[in-house]
Amino acid sequence: MTEPAFDQIDACVFDAYGTLFDVHSAVAQGGSALGDKAQAVSNLWRQKQLEYTWLRSLMGAHGDFRQVTRDGLDYALAAYGVEDEALKDRLMALYLTLEAYPDAAPCLSALRADGRATAILSNGEPEMLGAAAASAGLSALFDAVLSVEEVGVFKPDPRTYQLAVDRLGVPAERICFISTNAWDAAGAAFFGFRVAWLNRFGQQPERLPGRPAAVIAGLDELPSLLER
Repeated sequence: MTEPAFDQIDACVFDAYGTLFDVHSAVAQGGSALGDKAQAVSNLWRQKQLEYTWLRSLMGAHGDFRQVTRDGLDYALAAYGVEDEALKDRLMALYLTLEAYPDAAPCLSALRADGRATAILSNGEPEMLGAAAASAGLSALFDAVLSVEEVGVFKPDPRTYQLAVDRLGVPAERICFISTNAWDAAGAAFFGFRVAWLNRFGQQPERLPGRPAAVIAGLDELPSLLER
């Protein structure tokens, strides 16, 4: 008899940006000066932020997530002809207080009530993650907040996922990893986590090694998925 995909899960480990925190809320809150360019700037900012993590990892030229976030913002604003240092500073400050998705806190609370450990595993550097979690009122809902800065390379390098195994003391096969980013879900599954891909935005799955064990549309689906 085949075991359920999420049988015997002891810990749930979450990506942060795009999974728990809305990366577009910084521009939504502080980008009114961008006018009708706001959404396009926000989308390109996120795209370049991610691209720079992958490219820096390949180049062996690590810079922390604050640096790649600033560099991505510089690129996005320049691409749309915006030169405004005060706006850059305001948007970077708002990235420390990104809004949490409404389903984040109820999901985390339910998991902890069921006796499961919870953690963040993110490309974010520690100060950024701590500030975002505190601003969103989620700090008390995590057993650990893990940053890739401990290994000096970005996801999906296997060393980043190993951080959760080492810190939580839970084998990979008993960890459920949750990410909105399809490439991150693939990387975590390839590493050995049991992955629930949070496909909030109806994306296509990546054509990469590593397949999620489940696809969910919202974090509200996760607690019942683990009880099956």
